[in-house]
Amino acid sequence: MELFWYIVLMTMLAVYVILDGYDFGAGIIHLFFAKEEKDKKAITNAIGPFWDANEVWLIAAGGVLFFAFPTLYASSFSGFYLPLIMILWLLIFRAIGLELRGQIHNRIWEIIWDKAFGIASFLLALFFGVALGNVVRGVNLGNVVNGVSTQEAHYFFLPLWNPTFSPQAEQLGILDWFTVLLGIVGVVALTIHGANWIIFKTNADINEKLKRVVFNLNFVLLALVIVSLLIWHVIEPQPFHNFFKYPWLWIFPVITFTGLFGLFKVKSFKQHGKGFLFSSLFLGGGLASTVASIFPKVLPSTNSVNPDLTLYNVAAHEYGLSVGVYWFIIAIILVITYFTIQYRVFKGKMDDVGYGEH
Repeated sequence: MELFWYIVLMTMLAVYVILDGYDFGAGIIHLFFAKEEKDKKAITNAIGPFWDANEVWLIAAGGVLFFAFPTLYASSFSGFYLPLIMILWLLIFRAIGLELRGQIHNRIWEIIWDKAFGIASFLLALFFGVALGNVVRGVNLGNVVNGVSTQEAHYFFLPLWNPTFSPQAEQLGILDWFTVLLGIVGVVALTIHGANWIIFKTNADINEKLKRVVFNLNFVLLALVIVSLLIWHVIEPQPFHNFFKYPWLWIFPVITFTGLFGLFKVKSFKQHGKGFLFSSLFLGGGLASTVASIFPKVLPSTNSVNPDLTLYNVAAHEYGLSVGVYWFIIAIILVITYFTIQYRVFKGKMDDVGYGEH
């Protein structure tokens, strides 16, 4: 049952990254590339009916984490308390930036909330990439100092950064050169993803410009991915051991690079949804590849005193996991029904939606 709920949790997170990821990317496009009012309107129209529903997947993933893996929930929500609070505030400012912008037709008012929306989207993309980097790198479980555990084996707490900014220090921080690198990967990938969504859902004048942006940023993304894979050996001496042990797992890197290389053809796509499909493949495949590389670990320990948190030592009791399946079936049917109706109602181009206008 642990494996079932683990797959459910990771699937929810992947869906969240793909769906809310295009919202973050659209916000970054809005911040850096939308210079005219009509372009800003096109971007908010493209994501307006969807962004709040997409965030349901994050809440649902948190619920599954609390129910199925309570030890991991307690450990991570305590140890990552500072960045989680920052993410919460960024989600708030991003939401009110979208909602309040059109309440008053004043240039200064609009600029303030445009910046709130764009900067919050940029920092959220950065922080979610950093979060993935922290999971891959691991944390100092038990807060070991000089070989002695000062806290319970599953407890840790991270400051925003440590003085050395190194991912190999005994006392780690949220930010170091490795996690920041993955944060930059997240920003670039989601910028591409958001641009592809705007191209898919609008006929805006900015779309031709966005195709060039996607094409150029894809070279940056490819370089960052290669550098990340090379540097991974510094963090984990055998980062691909699971792929050699279970060869079928190579399907996930294949999906990742299919999406990555497919994006180089963005300028020639006749069907506007193809770019979004390829960036979705990259994001989903990349997340699955990362998860597969550390399996069954869910939060590695960077010390030799306390063991890694794994799928099996953080799970709830077998009985609770079994009973939860019935409620999950009901919930997933409702969620799929809701999203199917929503995306059918708002299918096609969104140029005339007029989201946020008052």
